[in-house]
Amino acid sequence: MARIVMKFGGTSMAGTERIRRVAQIVKRQAERGDEVAVVVSAMAGETDRLVNFCREANPLYDPAEYDVVVASGEQVTSGLLAITLQALGCKARSWLGWQLPIHTDNAHAKARIGTIDSEELLASMAGGTIAVIPGFQGLTDDNRITTLGRGGSDTSAVAVAAAVKADRCDIYTDVDGVYTTDPRIVSRARKLKAVTYEEMLELASVGSKVLQTRSVGLAMKEGVRVQVLSSFIDENAPSADTIPGTMIVTDEELENAQVERQLITGIAADKNEAKITLTRVPDRPGAVSHIFAPLAESNINVDMIIQNVGRDKGETDVTFTVPQADLARATDVLQNQREAIGYNRLIPDTKVAKISVVGVGMKSHAGVASTMFTALAERKINIQAISTSEIKVSVLIDEDETELAVRVLHTAYGLDAD
Repeated sequence: MARIVMKFGGTSMAGTERIRRVAQIVKRQAERGDEVAVVVSAMAGETDRLVNFCREANPLYDPAEYDVVVASGEQVTSGLLAITLQALGCKARSWLGWQLPIHTDNAHAKARIGTIDSEELLASMAGGTIAVIPGFQGLTDDNRITTLGRGGSDTSAVAVAAAVKADRCDIYTDVDGVYTTDPRIVSRARKLKAVTYEEMLELASVGSKVLQTRSVGLAMKEGVRVQVLSSFIDENAPSADTIPGTMIVTDEELENAQVERQLITGIAADKNEAKITLTRVPDRPGAVSHIFAPLAESNINVDMIIQNVGRDKGETDVTFTVPQADLARATDVLQNQREAIGYNRLIPDTKVAKISVVGVGMKSHAGVASTMFTALAERKINIQAISTSEIKVSVLIDEDETELAVRVLHTAYGLDAD
């Protein structure tokens, strides 16, 4: 008998028919004698609908009240799945974030999980009851509902798996594993049998939609074995124990499995970036801190940063990227700090995309960045910004050239399937 945490995303929960299919998958796992907990997302499109309500009510909404609104989507699907499992003859009940409870900090809309009180949950699972848990949400010390940010249900699932010491955390998505790139863009993309935590962390951070960045980081920290596989399987298919997905593993486990290693593991694209340029910023010590310290205090993550050559002596232009969802708040923060920063103009741009190549092979091979820049130049794709890490190179380009760039790079690094 094993203890398994299963997570189903929005497309898997989009309507009663798909919820019924999910219930069949969960039932098969439970019928093996396993203790099962299920973490669910809101129905596909529901969170966007709720977010738009908040924006229509007030573009500069209170994040605490925003959380109250958007957390409701997962509450609906958790209740519906529990009801459906009961209709199939399974013992099941829902556990809302405040009922476990899942304790988080008070960074509303992007809260971080601290601890999970799992004692009652474990007792219920040991008694044969399937636990259905809404992802994406938690509770502050002063009993306010929080949400974990986009894709937060993945983090919820990994956190629950760590709390209950699960043997495995199965993340069911609309794809059957992790691919070298989005197969909807490149038809010859290949599914990977396994990737390392480090590679998956980079892929998730630069736009791969398979797993949320924080979920991978948490899995690596807590040593949670994660498997990515498809929820769109035949109702008579076997349990996840025999379905080939993609395992997220340590470097050592991947080497022991003797999986063929490549220089580049995957190509990721992210259109959810926004570029901000501040012109004629005084070129003096402390000027940059006046820009980024207030953004950090507002929990706005900054990615690429470029300090351009100034047009006049003593002045410079500063360009950086933030998530598109944070653009309005970032703009508001910077406008309030205009006098302290001393910039001339604030120029936002949402028509950009970040393209990244990721692979642990970069650590021991030269020329990875050169291959990227040459391949893009041959297609006359202009690079607006560059950032690197030990196993990643990212560039910012025009949004309209995203798919072309992905296809060009996928071929340039020899990732196309035979």
